[in-house]
Amino acid sequence: QVQVVESGGGLVQAGGSLRLSCAASGRTFSPHSMGWFRQAPGKERELVAAIRWSSGRTYYADAVKGRFTISRDSAKKTVYLQMNSLKLEDTAVYYCAIGYVAGNYDYWGQGTQVTVSS
Repeated sequence: QVQVVESGGGLVQAGGSLRLSCAASGRTFSPHSMGWFRQAPGKERELVAAIRWSSGRTYYADAVKGRFTISRDSAKKTVYLQMNSLKLEDTAVYYCAIGYVAGNYDYWGQGTQVTVSS
């Protein structure tokens, strides 16, 4: 079993920055990838960014390219999401997820709220 805990959400003004952290613990940790998803009220959950654990290769949704950066610390089993130039439309609950098979995310955190105000 794997436990996933997010932290770092909060309230920020538009144009500001936040850094989310996601710490994993539990079973032998060698995932295929870790990802950050978000879900805004009334909208479906969407993948924001992902990182392949072994290679560090990253993926970003078009909406966040150039503003968000995903990174990992293998020794700490932690992935980060640096969010800059935040916009009102970035307001959502952000979830971290871990996948052991390409395209699948098996373990999820409880979510952390990010609210961007004008």
